[in-house]
Amino acid sequence: MQSNILLYAAPVILLSLSNVFMTFAWYGHLKFKAAPLIIVILASWAIAFFEYCLAVPANRIGHGVYSAVELKTMQEVITLAVFAVFSVLYLNEPLTLRQLGGFALIAAGAALVFYKG
Repeated sequence: MQSNILLYAAPVILLSLSNVFMTFAWYGHLKFKAAPLIIVILASWAIAFFEYCLAVPANRIGHGVYSAVELKTMQEVITLAVFAVFSVLYLNEPLTLRQLGGFALIAAGAALVFYKG
């Protein structure tokens, strides 16, 4: 039973961690606008390597208990949640109610993928 729970939880944890890396790879450079673009690209690739080291196992492990569509949907919702926190804490860009509402609608749409009724 415990290993079964781990099979369900591991992909969520790994995808969450991978999204932290990918969010920094894609958006972290916005605080360093003076940095040359080639340096930003190379730094982003270096950060993305660690994202792949987490995302690939997450999907490999997760495909044992989730469908590929469920994994992709989960990843998108996690991405929004990670980005929302990143936007507020790192970029100091507050989220508006409209943006949060849009994220909630996306999450509600994602819930349809997991609905078994």
